[in-house]
Amino acid sequence: MAIRYERPYSHSAHWARRLAWVGLVVFLAAALSHRFGPLTTPHFLVLAGSGAALSALAVVLSGIGFIRLWRVGARGGRAAFVALLLAALPLGVAGYAAYAYFTRPMIYDVTTDPFASPPWLKVPVAHQDFLARPPVTLQDREIQATAYPELTGRRYEGALDRVLEGVRKVADEQGIVFTGEAGLENVISDLEDLAVKPDGDTGGESAITVVPVPSARPLEEGFLPRIGGPSDVLLQGEWRSLVFGFRFDVSIRLREEEETALVDMRVASRYGPHDLGLGAAFAERYLKALDAQLLGIAGN
Repeated sequence: MAIRYERPYSHSAHWARRLAWVGLVVFLAAALSHRFGPLTTPHFLVLAGSGAALSALAVVLSGIGFIRLWRVGARGGRAAFVALLLAALPLGVAGYAAYAYFTRPMIYDVTTDPFASPPWLKVPVAHQDFLARPPVTLQDREIQATAYPELTGRRYEGALDRVLEGVRKVADEQGIVFTGEAGLENVISDLEDLAVKPDGDTGGESAITVVPVPSARPLEEGFLPRIGGPSDVLLQGEWRSLVFGFRFDVSIRLREEEETALVDMRVASRYGPHDLGLGAAFAERYLKALDAQLLGIAGN
């Protein structure tokens, strides 16, 4: 009489696969609804966290399934392996967010001018639920200066209207949607001067012959000097992160000083006291693109 060996069945491994599927679906549904739908950031974090928690439980159960496979040859090795693959995305994103939370400073508002940051034309308002934001203090600006010393304003040698043109173009490329503007009358006179003096009156030279070059920005004294003065151009807009669509408010200030134009920028997360470093990263990327754009004007 032949003896047939019956392999035991690993319930933990198969439950791991089911939970991993549920966790992945919840995470993806929350991410898509937040990026392209009406889901707000607080609700997204709750749903995404739930998906990551289910994925973590699936990893634990898959580990038990592998142990039973090793010890008694229980069926479920493939299910446990699939569970690990399905759990990788939610847990990977959650792990990166946790890493950024503990390694980046707990601030949500960054600026190139910590002493007199560009003001909001209209103060952003959002239902923040449990992600309330504390007021920005001088200590927050000191923390930013320590964490992001390279985040500074730009001074360009060039007409204000040409710098404004570059600011708009780079903003469009970086995904900033402007919602408010002020002080545009300060560039009208420059535009009129260009119209009165064509290229032929300058001996064949173009009306703008100075290449905008970034240089060191002077440190303004005091914590609250002039903000939004009569010669300033202010632009306010919104930006959303590429993958998950986190919302940020952006304010850009242009100020003409003698033969140069000074550009300052402010980026603030709309939800929560911590922006995970996304605001500073975006501001630095925008300013580097602006440098490249304005330095190439003479060759256009």
